[in-house]
Amino acid sequence: MATMSKAQRTKPTSGSQRLVLFCIVVFSFLLLFSSVISTGKLGLPYQQTLIDYFVWSPRGKRQHSLSEKYLYWGNRIDCPGKNCETCAGLGHQESSLRCALEEAMFLNRTFVMPSGMCINPIHNKKGILNRSDNKTTEEGWLGSSCAMDSLYDIDLISEKIPVILDDSKTWHIVLSTSMKLGERGIAHVSGVTRHRLQESHYSNLLIINRTASPLAWFVECKDRSNHSAVMLPYSFLPNMAAAKLRNAAEKIKAQLGDYDAIHVRRGDKLKTRKDRFGVERIQFPHLDRDTRPEFILRRIEKRIPRGRTLFIGSNERKPGFFSPLAVRYKLAYSSNFSEILDPIIENNYQLFMMERLVMMGAKTYFKTFKEYETDLTLTDDPKKNKNWEIPVYTMDERREEAS
Repeated sequence: MATMSKAQRTKPTSGSQRLVLFCIVVFSFLLLFSSVISTGKLGLPYQQTLIDYFVWSPRGKRQHSLSEKYLYWGNRIDCPGKNCETCAGLGHQESSLRCALEEAMFLNRTFVMPSGMCINPIHNKKGILNRSDNKTTEEGWLGSSCAMDSLYDIDLISEKIPVILDDSKTWHIVLSTSMKLGERGIAHVSGVTRHRLQESHYSNLLIINRTASPLAWFVECKDRSNHSAVMLPYSFLPNMAAAKLRNAAEKIKAQLGDYDAIHVRRGDKLKTRKDRFGVERIQFPHLDRDTRPEFILRRIEKRIPRGRTLFIGSNERKPGFFSPLAVRYKLAYSSNFSEILDPIIENNYQLFMMERLVMMGAKTYFKTFKEYETDLTLTDDPKKNKNWEIPVYTMDERREEAS
């Protein structure tokens, strides 16, 4: 067979191909120019990642801009002592996460979210889901952590606050770029107020590394108890649940039909300790009493008529604990929907998030503690209490019931 000459093997470039090539060159130049303007130095590796992001990202995914800067708070949602075994529950960690997201909003930066969340084994017993009237189990779910995107819809959060995960390719390239930028790449700002971080010295940096408190992230939020200063409502993260959890909640709500709900927080909140005189004390003196079925009936009867379907979300694992409520209501638990939940639930955090969505969809919803003035609650004890008081178990000292 005759050998083709080099000239024969080379195809002429068409006009359309030359136009495409020209556009790519111009676009690359603009990206490079943007990097110089944004950081003062070349950041080509990072910009190449952004090119990949623009070209290969699926439709509907949030598009990164070329001038984004980042806020980093650590590689996991902080727990007391930074130890998973002593970590508080989902609500505590959500307070920390909400604090970090608020600061990202305040500084107009993309938040680098940890790709995992710790789960204390005490909050991860299967008995909460595998509930029955005659048995309980102390078996726990496997693992001491879970993937963040198995709990939250990252793209949905990014519609409000731009977010990337700390195990993403984008973040790794951003880190690499920050090292090449030297002093304009990254600053470690432990103890610096968020208002100071708005100053030009910090505002031009690619990354701000907020090394959080060794106790918990939300210690950094000085006004966290002032609801008027809160940029994100408590309901924000509960409504950002991962798509599979939202879908499961919608299916359960459809099966429940017209229903009411109560959230009964017991378990870890009922811990007591003895004072120097040997007297037992508790931080929530009326909680044990107010969350028992006979007292729940008294509390909710004026708001929830007899015969209604009552969905119960609770960390109480004692078999048959809520059965007395069946004299007035048709009771429903997550365990009644195993065909929906068994294929998707891998830990109690996922279960709690799904249950919250179901409870928020109820016609009448009683929480355990008050978060907003309009909340209906099972107890009048405050959600936060630093004092240890003698527990109350009788009706004699009951506070005024909800009207």
